[in-house]
Amino acid sequence: MESVRWGILSTARIGLEKVIPAMQKGRATTVVALGSRDGVRGREAAAKLGIPTAYDSYESLLADPAVEAIYNPLPNHLHVPWSIKAMEAGKHVLCEKPVALTADEAQQLVDAEKRTGKRVAEAFMVRHHPQWLRARSLVAEGKIGEARLIRTIFAYSNADPANIRNQAEIGGGGLYDIGCYAIATARFLFGAEPLRVMASVQRDPVMKVDRLTSGLIEFPDGRQLVFSCATQLTARQEVEILGTKGRVQVKVPFNADPAKPTEIVIDDARDLYAGGAVSERFDPCDQYTLQVDAFSEAIRQDKPFDYPVADAVKNMRIIDALLRSETSGRWETP
Repeated sequence: MESVRWGILSTARIGLEKVIPAMQKGRATTVVALGSRDGVRGREAAAKLGIPTAYDSYESLLADPAVEAIYNPLPNHLHVPWSIKAMEAGKHVLCEKPVALTADEAQQLVDAEKRTGKRVAEAFMVRHHPQWLRARSLVAEGKIGEARLIRTIFAYSNADPANIRNQAEIGGGGLYDIGCYAIATARFLFGAEPLRVMASVQRDPVMKVDRLTSGLIEFPDGRQLVFSCATQLTARQEVEILGTKGRVQVKVPFNADPAKPTEIVIDDARDLYAGGAVSERFDPCDQYTLQVDAFSEAIRQDKPFDYPVADAVKNMRIIDALLRSETSGRWETP
């Protein structure tokens, strides 16, 4: 199969440090160009990464007929407008999360997809990692009985006001940045959409972004996600799925090092000291590579992608509801 030719929209850090190197390892993906508003920075980044073509504007990148697909890691408030511009220029788009700032904005991408015939998807790479696929299969098979509770923690420390994650007016804050993972993975594991949500939000008094958000999300049949995401606490990641006959723990659920093995724990809960726990280890892999290759293969083979942009709209509806709950102090319906 001929690989899909990709262009990179901007020199965003996540692209330069994680996603582009991962894409370059792909079997179905070739990075052929990079566009930057800073021509010097763009050319330096392209040279360092071995990307053959560098453009000094986003528009020039989108006009390149050799580019078939665009990876969009721009700041959150630019995800929708530039993804639409890319689709209108005849490119498929893989857009970083969150795909938009509201569900209504995300719906614009659905409309653009129908109008242009080009595909767009949200980049939740974890759903392609073998450890997550195994966790989902264990839940589906009833290995831990009936899975009723997912407990998720995702935290890091970043109080730099110059960092885009701390700029409220462009979509900064913990819920947009990392809380979205807790929501997406709970939907992935339960295979269902929530009925109602409630949030407790603590905002930075100066930057106004949410620095600690906790949510309670109720799914059908009484299943729940309880999560906390924080941007000014010690770094921590953990996901635990509790069922009626055991539990599954994903030890490093989100930022798995591509050079290190990953591990999940399956515990029959015979005691509180994990006396019945066994570990399953997974060989090192790059979840970004797996994600982009899956999207490239869907493009080249003209087959459905497992996570179309309509899925991103559903995730945004839940984030919208959590933010409404912050204001109302009540349960809200997505």
